[in-house]
Amino acid sequence: MRFAVNLSILLTDLPLLERPAAAAKAGFDAVELWWPFATPEPDPADLAALRASVEDAGVRLSGLNFDAGDMAAGERGLLARPDGSARFRANIPVAVAFAGELGCGVLNALYGNGPGTDRALAVENLRRAADAAGEIGATVVVEALNSHENPHYPITSSQEAFDLIGEVGRENVAFLADLYHLHRMGEDVLALVGGHAARFGHVQIADDPGRGRPGSGRMPYPEILARLAEAGYRGHVGLEYRHEGPGAFAWRQG
Repeated sequence: MRFAVNLSILLTDLPLLERPAAAAKAGFDAVELWWPFATPEPDPADLAALRASVEDAGVRLSGLNFDAGDMAAGERGLLARPDGSARFRANIPVAVAFAGELGCGVLNALYGNGPGTDRALAVENLRRAADAAGEIGATVVVEALNSHENPHYPITSSQEAFDLIGEVGRENVAFLADLYHLHRMGEDVLALVGGHAARFGHVQIADDPGRGRPGSGRMPYPEILARLAEAGYRGHVGLEYRHEGPGAFAWRQG
């Protein structure tokens, strides 16, 4: 199983441009990111600096979020928000170009918090994003979040995500299976992997409860990862958990 360090939630004691090298030093060959800029169209010099830090570290970028608004303030996407749609559309060519330069094949489009989200707008924006991503051979993924931490996010189950993906009708739109969020919502993640892994465009993990590293909670990660391998999942598994101090990756030697 191949793992990618999410640099937006791990190694955050370091400046962003130092995190790719730290991930490489920890033994990883891939990293992923939430959109790391405050605007949808950042200064080209800032994009170039981040690209260079990834390339110089010798890692690949395996996943990138489209601009999702102010994540620290609780925003969770722009896809379905009438007041955020223009910002999302402005970000599409920027994010796709950046992903293409680094060989990144997965772009995550977060739906956006309600009330006031517009399903038809989400479908239209997903089609726009998918068509642009298709030009670099990339997949756009749709994620379900848990309602305990994200009470205004409308997509909270794998089935709701599958239904939205079906409406979009693009072959390069798939499911981002964040197993932490799904388990928190009561889904049987082992059954989900066994029955639907072919629909996964990306996988992310953290343990429940607590959103810590695998082994810190109650989720049976040795069995989950084995089931993913048995089901034929060949992509990277994003490590999107919280950990401070040493030992963030010690579970891999366990």
